[in-house]
Amino acid sequence: MQRLTPLRMTAAAVIAVGGLALIQPASAAQAAPGDRQAAFAEAAEAYDVPESVLLGVSYLESRWDANAGRPSNSAGFGPMHLTDAAALTDLPATDHHGQGEEDPRGDDGRPLAVTARPAAPAEIPASLRTLEKAAELTGASRDDLRADPAVNIRGGAALLADYQKQLGAPLSADPAEWYGAVARYSGASEAEAAKFFADEVYATIQAGAERVTDDGQKVGLKAVPGLQKFEKWLERLGLRRPGRDGVECPPTISCEWIPAPYQALPDDDYGNHDLSNRPWNQKVDYIVIHDMEGYFGPSVNLVQDPARPASWHYSLRSSDGHIAQHLKTKDVGWQAGNWYVNAKSIGLEHEGFLGEGAAWYTEAMYRTSAKLVRYLALRHGVPLDRAHIIGHDNVPGTLPTTVRQMHEDPGPFWDWAHYFELLGKPLHASGGPKAQSVMILPDYAKNQPYYYGCDRKNPTADCAPHGSSSVWLRTEPREDAPLVKDIGKHPTGDSLYSVYDHSARANTGQRYAVAERQGDWTAIWYLGQKAWFHNPAAQPTAVPSRGLVVTPKPGLATVPVYGRAYPEPEAYPANVPVQAITPLQYTFAAGQRYTLGLAAQGEYYRAVTFDASQHVVVRGKLKYYQIQFGHRVMFVKADDVVVSLA
Repeated sequence: MQRLTPLRMTAAAVIAVGGLALIQPASAAQAAPGDRQAAFAEAAEAYDVPESVLLGVSYLESRWDANAGRPSNSAGFGPMHLTDAAALTDLPATDHHGQGEEDPRGDDGRPLAVTARPAAPAEIPASLRTLEKAAELTGASRDDLRADPAVNIRGGAALLADYQKQLGAPLSADPAEWYGAVARYSGASEAEAAKFFADEVYATIQAGAERVTDDGQKVGLKAVPGLQKFEKWLERLGLRRPGRDGVECPPTISCEWIPAPYQALPDDDYGNHDLSNRPWNQKVDYIVIHDMEGYFGPSVNLVQDPARPASWHYSLRSSDGHIAQHLKTKDVGWQAGNWYVNAKSIGLEHEGFLGEGAAWYTEAMYRTSAKLVRYLALRHGVPLDRAHIIGHDNVPGTLPTTVRQMHEDPGPFWDWAHYFELLGKPLHASGGPKAQSVMILPDYAKNQPYYYGCDRKNPTADCAPHGSSSVWLRTEPREDAPLVKDIGKHPTGDSLYSVYDHSARANTGQRYAVAERQGDWTAIWYLGQKAWFHNPAAQPTAVPSRGLVVTPKPGLATVPVYGRAYPEPEAYPANVPVQAITPLQYTFAAGQRYTLGLAAQGEYYRAVTFDASQHVVVRGKLKYYQIQFGHRVMFVKADDVVVSLA
C-alpha cells in the first residue's frame, strides 16, 4: 500500500537520531535573516577570534547551515560542526539497513556470498567530542549547543581560542596567526589532512563568500586579499605524516595508501579485488559515488580483509576529508554490484549514511571528493557529467533477478548540484524552453520532499524535512496521484516514500526525454511509462537540456533494455565461456524516448582466477547506447534504436 504524505510540523522540528531526540526551538527555526551574521560577529568579539577566521572555519564545516539541529555523518552539529559522540554511540551497528543485499562483484561468472558491513567503532576519538569541550568552555548546555545556531557559533569560537592558547599563539586580530588553531579544528590526526582543511579555510577567507543558508539566513564573508598563513603553528600540533608513496591523488589533498589485499584463499578462492591494467586493457568510463553506510575506521578495516567480498578504490572521511586509497586505479574493485560497471569504473566510498541519523555531509569531504574526482577524470578521460559520474544508486542490476538487490546510496541527501559546482562543471540549462529533454535540477535547500525511514529504531517514522536532490514521480499531474511503479524493484507492489526506495524518484543532473507538459507539471519517459513531477516556473525542479535521445526503430513495437553491455557470442575465444545477453524485465515501446548518455562496444572482462595472467578482455562488434531509463542507467542495442537531437 502506498503511504500518503503527512502534514509537516512548522513550529518546531522534533528529530529522532538513532534514539537521540533533538528539538529545534521555534525561535531558532524562525530567526530573522541577519541573526546568523550577528552571531558570528558577537562570538568573534567575545572570544577574541578574528571574525573572518570564524566564518571561514564554519563555511568549510557546514557552509553556515544549521541543518535543523541534525548531526552530520560524523556527529557534527550546527554551523560550527561541534561533534558529539553520543550521536554516534547511540546508533546501532551498520549493515546496509534498508538496502538490498547485492553481490558487490556482480558477476554471475563468479558469484560471491554477501556479508554484512562491520559494526560501529567501539572507541570514539577525541575529535568527535568537541561539543562537550565547548560546553565546558562556554557553560552552555549540550542541548543548546546542538540546537541553537548562535550558541553553537559561540562554542566554535571558544574552541578556536582554546586551541590558539594551547599552541602558545597570540589571540591576535591578524587571521594569519590562527593557521595552527584552524588546522587543529579539523580534528585530523594526519598533518596533511589538517593542512588541507586550514588551506581551504584560508582560501575561502581570501576569496570571500556569500550565501543564503538552509534556514534563510543571509551570511557574508568579506574577502581578505593577500592573506598570509603562518604555517609555523602547524608543526606544534605534532600530527602524524602518513606516506604518500603510490597514492593516486592530487598533491593538494590528504591521501594515504592503505592497500586492499590481493590474496589467495583456500578452495581456489581469492580476494578481494581483481588485478587489471586499465586504461590499457579497458577504458574507465565511470566514477561511482558511494556512501559507506558506516564509519571510516571500520570500513577501512573491512577493505583490508581478503575474505570479505568487497573492495573499492578510495575511502573518504567525513570530518576533514582525509582519503585512504586501497586499490590502484588500474585494478578492478568489487564495489558496484554490476561486473560490467565494476570493470569500467573507479569507486569512492564516503563516510556516512544514506538516511539514518544524519542527513548531511561536510563541506570538507565534498571538497576533497571533488578534487579527487576531477583529478581521476582528467587522468582517465572521464567526462564530468551525470552519465559518467554516477551514484551507486544509478548502477543497473545485471539480470532480472538482481534488480531488487541493488543498493541505493548515496541517496537523496547527496547534493549533486553543489558537488558539480566543486567539480568546476556546474549543472545548467541548455536549449530553449521548448527543448524536448530536461535535466532534473531543483534548488537543493528549498526542495524538501517527504520521506520516511530515517530512524532505524522507528522505521515507519517520518524523516525531518531537509533539502534533497530528488523529485517524486507520479502517474498523473497532481500531488495526490500515486507514485509510478517499478516492476523490477516491486514486482507486485507500489513504490514507497521510503528514503531507501528510489523507484519513483529522479535525481539532480539526470536527463530525461519529455513526454508531455500540463501547467506546472512535466512528464518524462521513465521505466516505460509517463512519470509526472511538479515543475512550476516560480521554483523549477528541472531545466531545459537539449541533447541526444533514442527511440525504437520503425517497425519495432518494443525494445529490450539491458543491465550490462556484453559482446555477441561470436566474440568469445574458445577458452572463455559465453556470457548471456539477458534483457531486464523492462522494455520501452514505440513512441517513447530516452536520453543517450554514452555509446559502448560490447565488452566482458573474464577474471575468475587468482592468476591474473589468465584474465582476458573480450571485445565484440555489438554496439550499445547507455540511456537514462529510470533512476538507474541501462543499455539498449544500437541496432534497435534511432538517435536524434531533442
